[in-house]
Amino acid sequence: MGTLTINILGTSFSIQAKENDSYLEGLLLRYKKLINSIEQSTGLHDNLKLSIMAGLSLCDELRQSELYADSSLHKQKHTNSELFEAERITLKLIDNIDKVLK
Repeated sequence: MGTLTINILGTSFSIQAKENDSYLEGLLLRYKKLINSIEQSTGLHDNLKLSIMAGLSLCDELRQSELYADSSLHKQKHTNSELFEAERITLKLIDNIDKVLK
């Protein structure tokens, strides 16, 4: 179990989570970098708006990952069905060749 003291956007508090300290610190560092990036690109300085924009950005990133995973799974299923069909045709050809050779 890890603990993390969060000090960002004018607020400070501590949390405990099942992940270890270094993992939690990595998450906080990533969030801080995202906040800084949004602040630089938008010119926003309102802490509430920055946190909302960061939350939306992270939700978008998660959704894009989900869509990519779904797309990859669909491609894999399509490829698997193509391989199944190729295997079926190959086995049928082998069977026909065996019949001709006998």
